[in-house]
Amino acid sequence: MKYFFLSICLFGTALINAQTDLESDFNAIEPKVIEWRRHFHEHPELSNREFKTAEKIAEHLRSLGIEVQTGVAKTGVVGLLKGNHPGKVVALRADIDALPVTERNDLPFKSMVETEFMGTKTGVMHACGHDTHIAILMGVAEILSKHKDKINGTVKFIFQPAEEGPPPGEEGGAKLMIKEGVLENPKVDAIFGLHINSATPVGTIKYKPGGIMAAVERFVINVKGKQSHGSQPWLGVDPILISAKIIDGFQSIVSRELDLTEEAAVITVGKITSGVRFNIIPESAELIGTVRSLDAEMKAKIIKRMTEMTETIATAYGGEASIVFENFTSITYNDPDLTATMLPTLQKVAGNDYVVITKAVTGGEDFSYFQEVVPGLYFFLGGMTPGNTEAFPHHTPDFVIDESGMLLGVKTMTQLAIDYLELD
Repeated sequence: MKYFFLSICLFGTALINAQTDLESDFNAIEPKVIEWRRHFHEHPELSNREFKTAEKIAEHLRSLGIEVQTGVAKTGVVGLLKGNHPGKVVALRADIDALPVTERNDLPFKSMVETEFMGTKTGVMHACGHDTHIAILMGVAEILSKHKDKINGTVKFIFQPAEEGPPPGEEGGAKLMIKEGVLENPKVDAIFGLHINSATPVGTIKYKPGGIMAAVERFVINVKGKQSHGSQPWLGVDPILISAKIIDGFQSIVSRELDLTEEAAVITVGKITSGVRFNIIPESAELIGTVRSLDAEMKAKIIKRMTEMTETIATAYGGEASIVFENFTSITYNDPDLTATMLPTLQKVAGNDYVVITKAVTGGEDFSYFQEVVPGLYFFLGGMTPGNTEAFPHHTPDFVIDESGMLLGVKTMTQLAIDYLELD
């Protein structure tokens, strides 16, 4: 009996030592994570052009003895860490691209990078927090590489380019990574990802089973009318009037045809191009916009009704119109079983009171494509200084993150990997 109690004591001591080792590593890694983040913030690169970013990531992973593959989906980096014990494969993902935004923050590591984007001179800025995501995952890789004895299986680190969308005419992002086999060889069993959030207090994690971010569709409508003098509209067919009627009709789809008690949906026309002069009714018009939805059936209904309305409204006013949809992201869908299984890990790391279920948001994330292939969990990480009541939105020149929030990201992703691989 005394040997039984001795074994229990030794086992308990081993667990305590393991946790102490991790905490020691977490504390030691935080300054590095902050330094890496500041480097990437000062040297941002746009989608599919993350060359220097990828070099620094790959160099770090190689220094840890991690097997590295570069040039995945053009500029992506994949690291493979095999644990000391056989088991499943878990993937951890970070997006690495910046945005065509000119930074207004007065930071010692402020981005001064300038470029030309689609014919317009602009600054380049990590205005969505991807710099923090890179640094967090680099920190996770360093810690896990020191604790291969705790890994029952394999960890695949996915540093993904072009989350914000590849340049026109190019492939990129999660779709291209999947196409090139990032979830195979070895086959991934589950994937985890996070997004730092400027409006969520540091120390808080927000999650939601099921749809947490929307599917995003871009649409383009071409309206064909008949040109005439502005003083004689009866001699022509006005494509601007038709465009206005189509836009008005679209709003009735959401407000009158969808059960909004189930999920949210949004239809927005963001650009209209038509005409060259005040006294000419033009021959054509172009409308460009976006559809956001959190339910696959609702999305299908919206697309069907928009197509019907576009064609029939144009015909009713004597013109013609066609609509084309382009998928940007699917629904970021957190597998309910995986979410329930890993919730205790989130609570263990952050504390029960700081793990909060959230409402879905209508922004999109191409992490969703990974989740269409394997079960995934995606959550929001607090990046707002506690006590703040107002935060600058993502994708704006004033966007800022409290760096003290990144350590929780490192801890959570590390523990998710370890705990998932310990599951039967």
